[in-house]
Amino acid sequence: MKLWAYNILQAALLIGLSPLAAAVLRKLKALLQNRRGPGPLQTYRDLVKLFNKEPVLPDRASWIFRLAPYVVFAVTALSAAIVPVILVHTPLSAVADVITLVGLLAMARFFTALAAMDLGTAFGGMGASREMTFAALAEPAMLMSVFILSLAAQSTNLSTVTDTMLNADLGLRPSLAFALTAMALVAIAETGRIPVDNPATHLELTMVHEAMVLEYSGRYLALIEWANQIKLMLFATLLINLFVPWGIAMEATAVNMAFAASAWLLKLLALFVALTLMETWMAKMRIFRVPEYLGLAFLLAILGMLTHFILEVVI
Repeated sequence: MKLWAYNILQAALLIGLSPLAAAVLRKLKALLQNRRGPGPLQTYRDLVKLFNKEPVLPDRASWIFRLAPYVVFAVTALSAAIVPVILVHTPLSAVADVITLVGLLAMARFFTALAAMDLGTAFGGMGASREMTFAALAEPAMLMSVFILSLAAQSTNLSTVTDTMLNADLGLRPSLAFALTAMALVAIAETGRIPVDNPATHLELTMVHEAMVLEYSGRYLALIEWANQIKLMLFATLLINLFVPWGIAMEATAVNMAFAASAWLLKLLALFVALTLMETWMAKMRIFRVPEYLGLAFLLAILGMLTHFILEVVI
């Protein structure tokens, strides 16, 4: 029961702090642009405001359009529950598989695209087409980058991979650098950050995710926005716990959990500062360049796999 409590605690921590993480990113970006920016609780206020509003549904909306936000939020929250955050081994570690994680995220994407096409609008169809096209390139790159770690751990289980990266003497392997770069590129694309997408704008020629949720309002939009914030925290946690796992707790004690939570927050802050610097320095790329960007991520993952077999196994 103690392990279950810690499992629920770390999932609640990731889900509950995800709006704060989005607010921190906005604040850091505003400071770098000499603006005041929103407060740290503004995203929570926005969610509360949306939950209190009555949703307005289009006349042609079917049950798929109404169901999709609940499925997207539930699947994203379940993904957060199986990812090791501050404790490596939890009761859900048995199902914490990278293939399961990619499948859950693909289910959320499928229902979002299906709801976007349900109304038959031009924006919805355009956004769904772009999202599925990019997903066909992003998902293989993500799987391949994690498979590089799985070769060292002899398992695709996320907890086992984290345990191996933390305790095994892997040294400075070139394959891990390729895997980290590919995973970072995929994370930027999956969360809709610059240079792939800009969540702060609604330009019709460049919209991807926003084009699919334009017709949502009220609690439906709140669930989708919250799910996107959880997804951002999810990919950030994967990056720091798979490749920089130092500080994560191996044993479920109060002291270890407190130290692991502090280390997790510090690593998240460092990652968000780096992301903010990159977004301030770079501009959004053209929509037709995104396949090349994701192709680069897949190529780096392939190079990481080849490097593992040529330099780290054969030699």
